[in-house]
Amino acid sequence: MGKLLFQYRPSEKRGGADHGWLKTFHTFSFADYYDPSFENFGSLRVINEDRVAPRTGFPTHPHREAEIFSYIVSGELSHKDSMGNVETMKRGDVQMTSGGTGIRHSEYNNHPSEQCHFLQIWAMPNQRGLPPKYFGRHFTDEDKKDKLVEIVAPITQEGVVEERDAKGPTPIHANLNFYASLLSPSASVTHTLRAPVQASASGKLLYVQLVQTSGFNTSAASKDGSTALVKVAGESGEEAVLGEGDGVFIRGGAVGDKVTLTNQGGKVGEVVVFEMDA
Repeated sequence: MGKLLFQYRPSEKRGGADHGWLKTFHTFSFADYYDPSFENFGSLRVINEDRVAPRTGFPTHPHREAEIFSYIVSGELSHKDSMGNVETMKRGDVQMTSGGTGIRHSEYNNHPSEQCHFLQIWAMPNQRGLPPKYFGRHFTDEDKKDKLVEIVAPITQEGVVEERDAKGPTPIHANLNFYASLLSPSASVTHTLRAPVQASASGKLLYVQLVQTSGFNTSAASKDGSTALVKVAGESGEEAVLGEGDGVFIRGGAVGDKVTLTNQGGKVGEVVVFEMDA
């Protein structure tokens, strides 16, 4: 067990913009936001925390050689693509587009009055030139209550079903696992790092973020205990405390290392965890 290296990233230091119809935060360089220190983390390339106003959205646009998935926090988001997939996603839904050699898709919030809050996530594929694919999964709040549920996993991992709709983790062609939890006040969950997807990997990376569920806020996250407040702790005393929107990059991980998440705040915290090969 080595000492993990924690890099805390406060919410207000993320990139982002308020376009009126779209309020967004960028964990990594994206669109007009560029920071050479935050271009990717292992295979993880994009985490955009988006809020899309009613009756607006992203018109049809192309993608290729990217694994793109949406994690719906609230509201609804309608997806349509060049593979013939048409679907409206709601809270608990996950939609994966494996771009491969190329697709076109659109995403709209067709609800007349409610905004859609979701995480838009991109990962770099571990194979190029693959045929485009589409996958959908659903995870209830009860599934995630005080448990760290595996939401996305490599398509080669045991137990992952390569079908459009199925139970279990959403397949991805990337060296990435994605987990989520709804942590009650005072509750804890512990994550144990898996073996690398690729044997040549030098170690493991972990990124933990507390979703900004209490409302759009471009200022520093509240840490007075009135909202969720999640402590992320390693086994050797490393720790970071996350308010809503805050994140922590963790380097130096090895198989079997454990990281514990504890909600020290007064409200349920929606926590997401990404594990990648280094």
